[in-house]
Amino acid sequence: MPPHIRILGICGSLEPKSNSMRALNIALEGARASGANLCVVDLRQYQLPILNSPYQHPKSLEHLQKMKKEFQEADGIIMATPEYHGSLSGALKNALDLMGFNEFEGKMIGLIGLAGGDMGAFNALNHLRTICRQVHAWVVPSQVSIADSHLAFNAGGQIKNPKLVQRLRKLGIEVTKFALLHRQGK
Repeated sequence: MPPHIRILGICGSLEPKSNSMRALNIALEGARASGANLCVVDLRQYQLPILNSPYQHPKSLEHLQKMKKEFQEADGIIMATPEYHGSLSGALKNALDLMGFNEFEGKMIGLIGLAGGDMGAFNALNHLRTICRQVHAWVVPSQVSIADSHLAFNAGGQIKNPKLVQRLRKLGIEVTKFALLHRQGK
């Protein structure tokens, strides 16, 4: 695979030891194994304005422009979010609301959701799928929902179930593969 395929990862959790970030990193390993160059937007490192806020600090506008550029340069994007109250995290939603067609149109998207309960993160994943569709992105058919996420990881932060690790890596591979096919078809 040509090294010019660039996959961006973004996590909706701001927790320092985030299971969502751990899951995202496994998916990004799959993308890297497929030959993709990687970029991670860590929302903890960005001082983003709240959409339509009346006061915007110059540093937050600088960070917003940096984030938009990272998204624009990506061929594919993998998003991971915890499910909060039946939806994606507010931090991720605000970041996505600050962007639009220029950052998403024609991009391949992979989705990962983590939930504390046994139902999984399907509401958050469906909301992300809808958001991506609205900005003309292509969401790959597979997605990963991790139920009981507090039980899915061991004390060292590794996922206990090897099949789940395999599904996350496969997601990264699929996003990379579809991004390459899309680029070749242009």
